[in-house]
Amino acid sequence: MQTFVHGAAVWDVASPQRPSRVAGVTMAGFRVRDLDALRMVPHPAVTLLVEFGTGSPVVDYTAGRQQRGSVVAGPGLGSEGPVRARGENVECVQVRLSPVIARAVLGASPADLDGAVIALDDLWGREASRIREQLGDVSSWQDRFALMDTLLARRHEAGPPVDPEVAWAWHRIAGSRGLARVDGLAAEVGWSRKRLWSRFRSQLGLPPKRAAKLVRFDHAAHRLVAGEGPAQVAADAGYADQSHLHRDVVAFTGATPATVAGEPFLAVDDIAWPSLTSRDLRLGRRPEVRRLPL
Repeated sequence: MQTFVHGAAVWDVASPQRPSRVAGVTMAGFRVRDLDALRMVPHPAVTLLVEFGTGSPVVDYTAGRQQRGSVVAGPGLGSEGPVRARGENVECVQVRLSPVIARAVLGASPADLDGAVIALDDLWGREASRIREQLGDVSSWQDRFALMDTLLARRHEAGPPVDPEVAWAWHRIAGSRGLARVDGLAAEVGWSRKRLWSRFRSQLGLPPKRAAKLVRFDHAAHRLVAGEGPAQVAADAGYADQSHLHRDVVAFTGATPATVAGEPFLAVDDIAWPSLTSRDLRLGRRPEVRRLPL
């Protein structure tokens, strides 16, 4: 476990020593004494947060709504208005699910989340309570990751897969960092545009063009966090110019690129999900890191 320090944010962070047995699953563990209105920046994955400690996180989102405890949210959480997490003595496992596997793992399509934050109990019922109890009964983070991975693998195996054409289109978008020509994807899989757009939206939770914009934004945002200048990020990430990048960042977050570059939610990724942050992005400022025993 490591301690992440970024401005006023001080969190203990754990990462699995082994990759998940399910492709498209990544996990991290967090212990936070005082989670103070953390802005959740849109991300191209389904977010699953399973708490198990004495505290209980609260997620505040649009129109004054909130959810307490374990939650799940679709890709792009925060795009429709500010979403902030807060709480005291929070201990949780956060899971990021590729939209391609989310329907099988959740037992519902990400489209059913409709941009909201849903209580995990509403989706999994008693199974949500059971996994929280199991996580709280063990003291090792690696044991907790193993418990979660077993559950996720079982649900993934039993759940319905997405169409292979939809999965292929998603991987083309993600692999290109959002720069794939979306209008040509339907022809490449041999479907009509209407059919691919409909299946993609219903199975992954957002239409292809929105998915491409979100993936491109996520890549650009992490480069900003790594300390690269907006002009260079805009040029390398496929934006027309720096103003285009600025408009996209504001559209997704309601904040400027300079503000997003300082968000702890993004800065912690280099520790919590190091495999997702390539070495060439780690060129700028780093948060302070202190190692603790697992």
